[in-house]
Amino acid sequence: MTLWTSAEAAAATGGQATTDWAATGVSIDTRTIETGDLFVALKAARDGHDFVQMALDKGAAAALVTHRPEGVAEDAPLLIVDDVLSGLESLGAAARARTQAKVLAITGSVGKTSAKEMARVVLSHQGRTHAAEASYNNHWGVPLTLARMPQDTEFAIIEIGMSNPGEIEPLSRLARPHVALVTTVAAAHLEAFEDLTGIAREKASIFKGLEDAGTAIYNSDIPADCLEVVEAAAWEAAKIAFRVGADEAAQYRLGNVQLADGTTIVEADLRDIGPLMFKLNTAGRHFAANGLAILAATRALGGDLVQGALDLGLWQPPAGRGTLEHVTTDPAREETVALIDDAFNANPTSMTAALEVLASYTPVDNVGHVVKGRRVAILGDMLELGADEMAMHAAIADNPHMTDIHLVHCAGPRMRALYDALPEEKRGAYADIASDLAGQATRLVDAGDVVLVKGSKGSKVSLVVDAIRKLGHPDG
Repeated sequence: MTLWTSAEAAAATGGQATTDWAATGVSIDTRTIETGDLFVALKAARDGHDFVQMALDKGAAAALVTHRPEGVAEDAPLLIVDDVLSGLESLGAAARARTQAKVLAITGSVGKTSAKEMARVVLSHQGRTHAAEASYNNHWGVPLTLARMPQDTEFAIIEIGMSNPGEIEPLSRLARPHVALVTTVAAAHLEAFEDLTGIAREKASIFKGLEDAGTAIYNSDIPADCLEVVEAAAWEAAKIAFRVGADEAAQYRLGNVQLADGTTIVEADLRDIGPLMFKLNTAGRHFAANGLAILAATRALGGDLVQGALDLGLWQPPAGRGTLEHVTTDPAREETVALIDDAFNANPTSMTAALEVLASYTPVDNVGHVVKGRRVAILGDMLELGADEMAMHAAIADNPHMTDIHLVHCAGPRMRALYDALPEEKRGAYADIASDLAGQATRLVDAGDVVLVKGSKGSKVSLVVDAIRKLGHPDG
């Protein structure tokens, strides 16, 4: 199905099409480009203009450029604009303007990608739903997601992230959501802000892009000064605002949450409806809060709340964000290691949530070289936390869930602070870099263990995940 004709794209961007063409998709990467895509020649680490001919050779319908690159034929299908990123933004704005879709925008220090995927699962069972296939939540990811949106979309989910102040509001204004959600406010990217309330203000700026009569939804289980900031911003911008959380004032109140060996049972109370229960087929108290927020958003978008609660059970976390798999170390004896891959991102809030998940699992005794099965945490550095980063790492030793964790391996100079703060009996291996820890994989874990691997993406602790997988054959 045609997504953009040359005439439509030229009208949207104010650019000039060199020929008539029709695109069925939009791409910024020649490695994943598909036949019929419009290739957008962005400038990043490399200038996308250097790859225009490659894109055309791979079947691109046309390329969005500022000029005809050297070596590209004069009759090549191009859309020439003054600035490529601005052109992509204009495509995104035009795509948003021509659809009747109800739009949900999501941000938060923790959980926005998981929440986006929950929303995709729920809403896709209630109408034609569009969302990015990855975490396309920055200055090019949001317009790209919008530019890819088919005109007949009924629900659109836009994830919006930030690294520095002032990034969220313009992206929200581009997306023009009917419902905007802040999953939480926590110490992530703290080095770019004076304090946590600065992060709260930035996250709450998502509400400024709301359409008239829009709905703001926010997690109320955050520090009081941050809640004050978020709540004020919500009511300033939205016609309706909903609190989601465990506090008594929450319209969507989170009640009892039970974690047990890979499942989460959630009891909630909806002020104008009554009690509600739903189940997630993965463990995590933070997932429970996000699930309830997505149900609130579904209802605000005009969806079926009860059907959504049922469909949440179909959701699984994205790769590297708490996924569970079993690595078979001895197929003949059916010996496995349960591996929780949470190596994509980390901050103190998500670390607490991950440790609670690990503590909820039951290891298997009498199957490995170590008689008792263990709960093992393999932790890499949490990055971008600012001046107090070492204290934040050391404080993990006092986390209440540490009582139920048998062994902790650490990688990275920041995690050294945790390693030194741990009691001797919980200290496992330490390495300055994750690759060195990965080289010790056979000594880090044993059959019967439940193993959590968590750290910021830049810590490269995912190398340990890969090393553990290579100990056997994943079957889960």
